[in-house]
Amino acid sequence: MAYSNEFLLSLYTKMIRIRKFEETILELEKSGQFFGLYHLYIGEEAVAAGVCANLRNDDFITSTHRGHGHCIAKGADVKKMMAELFARQTGYCKGLGGSMHIADFSVGMLGANGIVGGGYNIAAGSALASWITGGKQVSVCFFGDGASNRGTFHEALNMAALYKLPLVYVCENNEYAASTATAKSTCITRISERAKAYGIPGMTVDGNNVLEVYEAAGYLVDRARRGEGPALLECLTYRHFGHVRGDAQRYRDQQEVEERKKNDPLVSFRTMVLENNLVSEEQLANEEKEAADEIINAVSEARLAPEPEDCQLFENLYVYEEGEGAVQ
Repeated sequence: MAYSNEFLLSLYTKMIRIRKFEETILELEKSGQFFGLYHLYIGEEAVAAGVCANLRNDDFITSTHRGHGHCIAKGADVKKMMAELFARQTGYCKGLGGSMHIADFSVGMLGANGIVGGGYNIAAGSALASWITGGKQVSVCFFGDGASNRGTFHEALNMAALYKLPLVYVCENNEYAASTATAKSTCITRISERAKAYGIPGMTVDGNNVLEVYEAAGYLVDRARRGEGPALLECLTYRHFGHVRGDAQRYRDQQEVEERKKNDPLVSFRTMVLENNLVSEEQLANEEKEAADEIINAVSEARLAPEPEDCQLFENLYVYEEGEGAVQ
């Protein structure tokens, strides 16, 4: 398949924006300027970028605890994201939600989720809404290899298959569920094989190859949009850092990590487009600089933004008042 220079640059732009965002968080934390819990998406950028390149603004996605890449790929505002991570009022959750609760309904991002496997049924719900109303929106649910062993996985796929919902489940198989290797927790080699139980397509692709992800996701998204039902896409990838900040990573050998890093999706893509004269070095450098400048500006604005006030702790809460018989 032939791709235009503009399209290839757009994929690189998405991946480099994600990478710069995550690297900036890491550096801020190392220098003592940033606090809080976060899960880095470095090494998995090709999955979010490749899948979301097939989606319209009004399509929906659900994310995971490792959700920054999904947010950025779907079009979320990096300034609001950074402000949220800095716990500022200008953040997506007014500084009260943090990394794992970013959502932006205006771009179809239904939310990151601290509950493992928590996005399955939310995505099924948004797909069901599209099915009921006759809309053409497609829902995509991102999840990890470990989450595929949750009961909600099977419940959601069964319902989606039963009603032929416009839904694509995307497994980001990074080989580890927190600190447990997939081979030690999952009885099959390819998670995509589970699609057979529900009579839906299952595909496995190289999750470090953004074009391979894009083409496979494009086929399944188009299929869902035509009313042909859901599918399961497994993207084989690898996270370059630990499960979460402070992870000592005793469960995997450092030599393994360094070997997997040789398949860095950004480096591979960069090499491919340059060797084939599809994109110039100058164009890539410009995208890298723009991404870096954008993230620097986001950090600067976040630092200057006001922190939440104490009274905000009681906003958006449901409280039952005795005697009134009403929930407020």
